[in-house]
Amino acid sequence: MEAYVNKQQPSALGGNFKPNKWRKMKQQKYLYFMILPALVCTLIFSYGPMFGLYMSFINYSPGGGSFFHQFFHSKFVGFQWFEYFFTNGDFYTVMRNTLAQSMLSLLIGFPAPIILAIMINEVGRGWFKRTVQTVSYLPHFVSWVIAANIIVTVLSSEGVINQILMSLHLTEKPITFLQNGHMFWCIIAFSNTWKDMGFNAIIYLAAIAGINPELYEAARVDGANRLRQMWNVTLPSLKPTIVILSILAVGNVLNAGFDQQYLLQNTTVLQYSDVIDTYTYRYGLQNGMFSYGAAVGLFKSVISFVLVVLVNAWSKKVNQQSLY
Repeated sequence: MEAYVNKQQPSALGGNFKPNKWRKMKQQKYLYFMILPALVCTLIFSYGPMFGLYMSFINYSPGGGSFFHQFFHSKFVGFQWFEYFFTNGDFYTVMRNTLAQSMLSLLIGFPAPIILAIMINEVGRGWFKRTVQTVSYLPHFVSWVIAANIIVTVLSSEGVINQILMSLHLTEKPITFLQNGHMFWCIIAFSNTWKDMGFNAIIYLAAIAGINPELYEAARVDGANRLRQMWNVTLPSLKPTIVILSILAVGNVLNAGFDQQYLLQNTTVLQYSDVIDTYTYRYGLQNGMFSYGAAVGLFKSVISFVLVVLVNAWSKKVNQQSLY
């Protein structure tokens, strides 16, 4: 009997009991079959193209032969393209514009969906709440081509903004918003916030829906009004979601976007609108410097990966919350 107990309950007696992983996988084989298509697509479309990173270290030039022959027989130049990017005069301008636009978008766009979600949650009437939520996330599904045309029309010399400013006698003549480089960063930040604020608020609304109602009841018993309930119950309950999304947002700090930059920029504001994505497109595709464009893109990806790892480690140490 004692041997039977030791065999059946090793963990209770201090043993190292490990379940049979292969047996568990066999029992859950249908679940693994369900995730197999997603896994295959990830390997093909996400990890497969990564062999092209080798282009950053060669002097690739398309010729008359096959792509693979030109690709693997091009001259290996090491870090030459990275050195060229760091030493030419475009590095400072491109990094300044990318960081300025990303930080402004993060500063304005990150708290906006949190505030919107809390405000929607506080609305009492169900039909009004659904209407506001639908209207707020509708711009997310609008193409940047259409959104850019709306922004250009609104900010034109005869647009709504200039008409309001002139009618209120805040300006004597129309302001050329999209021709003013100093305003371009703010225009991009507010455009990104307007387009994605409602959609990002859905995540926080889902987190708010999972808050235990007894916490609000206890707060009301203690005499807390609606504002105090939001501050002492809602926001602390949203902290894990805010931490995870902030880590992901920091990882995208060099991803200022391509569509909005390309559609809203013009030659008069190029010194303020040119970011890493548009710079890579212009040199890599339009000028045919494929290896240089690949090197710049790899630089952005490596920095983003390092930022995610560092911020995740810092959050894990300080807040005991992390992405992984």
